[in-house]
Amino acid sequence: MNALAAGSSPTMRAMRGSDLEDVMQVELSAYEFPWTQGIFHDCLREGHGCWVLECDGRIIGHGVLSVGAGEAHILNVCVAPRYQGRGHGRHLVQRLIDLARWHRVERVFLEVRPSNANAHRLYESLGFNEIGRRPRYYPAKQGHEDAIVMAMELLPPE
Repeated sequence: MNALAAGSSPTMRAMRGSDLEDVMQVELSAYEFPWTQGIFHDCLREGHGCWVLECDGRIIGHGVLSVGAGEAHILNVCVAPRYQGRGHGRHLVQRLIDLARWHRVERVFLEVRPSNANAHRLYESLGFNEIGRRPRYYPAKQGHEDAIVMAMELLPPE
């Protein structure tokens, strides 16, 4: 029985430098072309919104948000493979959107691989729309893969 099945509820908190080894374990387990520890370190140093999702003291996911010039960019969302399909990615993305709202941005952008159909569906279900493509954006086994550019308008409350 895993920790979540035993009734534990995941919690979200700000990422710390001391989390980077655990964050990298999640990143390496989930992605064929992961970010480096240096990229996460740079994001923390630059003051980006860096968050971890924890369960029973173990980091099971993370997300990174960059904010500037009235826009936000979701730079990374990752959930450890054994915890995927349980709503944790949705929880992370919703937290990043909430942070963008707190910063009073007008829109949130992200890129996703066309081959990552689950993430694409998640983003669409949260209100993101495809606005373009970046040719050959991501490294892939056979060269490069395009990125689908998606955006969500954050309208003021009615």
